[in-house]
Amino acid sequence: MNTFITEDFLLNTEPARTLYHDFAASMPIFDYHCHLDPKEIYENRSFSSIGEAWLAGDHYKWRLMRACGVPEQYITGNASFREKFDRFAAIMPELVGNPIYHWSHLELKRFFGIDTLLSAQTADEIWEKANETLRTATARSLITDSNVRALCTTDDPADDLQYHRLLRQDEGFDVKVLPTFRPDKSLHIENKEYAAYIERLSGAAGIAIRTLSDLGDALSRRCTYFATEGCRLSDHSFGAPDFTVWDETAAQTAMETALAGAKPTDYEVSAYQSYVMNLLGELYVQHGFVMQLHLGAERNLSTRQFVNLGPDVGCDSIGDTVSTASLAALLDRLATRDLLPRTVLYTLNAADNDKLIAAAGCFQDGTVAGKIQFGSAWWFNDHFEGMLAQLKSLSSIGVLSRSIGMLTDSRSFLSYPRHEYFRRILCRLVGGWVAEGMAPADYDTLGRMIQGICFQNAAEYIGLNG
Repeated sequence: MNTFITEDFLLNTEPARTLYHDFAASMPIFDYHCHLDPKEIYENRSFSSIGEAWLAGDHYKWRLMRACGVPEQYITGNASFREKFDRFAAIMPELVGNPIYHWSHLELKRFFGIDTLLSAQTADEIWEKANETLRTATARSLITDSNVRALCTTDDPADDLQYHRLLRQDEGFDVKVLPTFRPDKSLHIENKEYAAYIERLSGAAGIAIRTLSDLGDALSRRCTYFATEGCRLSDHSFGAPDFTVWDETAAQTAMETALAGAKPTDYEVSAYQSYVMNLLGELYVQHGFVMQLHLGAERNLSTRQFVNLGPDVGCDSIGDTVSTASLAALLDRLATRDLLPRTVLYTLNAADNDKLIAAAGCFQDGTVAGKIQFGSAWWFNDHFEGMLAQLKSLSSIGVLSRSIGMLTDSRSFLSYPRHEYFRRILCRLVGGWVAEGMAPADYDTLGRMIQGICFQNAAEYIGLNG
């Protein structure tokens, strides 16, 4: 049976089709948040098979395979990629309604020209055809064939950024590969790895870190270094932090406790995170970095899986909602001193959508259009209904036309059709307004808005050409 991914996939009205085909489809991609490895881009990684390209490191797929009863041997275990692919193909018909069903078939069509639905019966055919394409495809070709203008990886402050530097010097690759400053390991003082990490950061910064002042100096040095290597953004991941706590003495105590190998109290952790995020906000303004806050994740819920497999294997979940008071405390502490950077707020808990958009509106200050952004539907929310909900909330409470649009948040070089998926949903929504008489059929105005959300807003907001 042929795929349902037609030219007008998800486009259910004539205005939606016009907006997508005439304005959205050809726009380049600025993938400003992903987890691709810059080393693999520089070395132009190739893939042995569609099994490797699809299933090595993709925890979205791993979760679904486990839920369908696939043994771990065929997920993260030592089975061959052909065996893993066959197991994934066999469960694909069971995944109708999950975004992986849409994304996988979009990827088959866009990268491999395959119109056939994936199943146990079609696995051999699709394996052979996809692998024929992959014999000549590489990491770089997959990026350029997707019309990617620039992408931002996710990098630790202690990283040397060697491959970003080499890519910048490589005249044979036109796509910008920019680092992102992700200081999570210096913020999550409650983790037992904190003391060892601080030693690593000390080495990278060339300074012994024993006090909050030392930590501030080290992070400042690393921000400066990242800026020289083209960094435009920072990124942070939290569950439900409490930034209302402000106690410098408790923050220093937390640091001393953690460096001694013990665990600080919850109050001390909150005091420490409030203090460090405050100093980081100042650094981001100084260097012109956008501050991204990913909120609401609960990590490593299964102790058994964490012990056996480690982190990032599909055992994270949606966490508690973030209090408005906590978020406002962080933003207001910076804004009152005119030190609030451009900020993007993401939530894993969709119950926070309206709350975060409303809070963001309180800190818009007229200096930058859309200075405080409500980011795209993230992780467990980047499906059809989740994207629609995010876009509807943003249009109802904020300003949709200033959105910086979609990102992949992915470790896969085959994930770029997610941008197409988002664009089709965006045009479906706005086109539907036209069809229902809720918006004018002014395609020049609406087309500019669509193109802004698809690419131009992010390029301007993040300073792609700066």
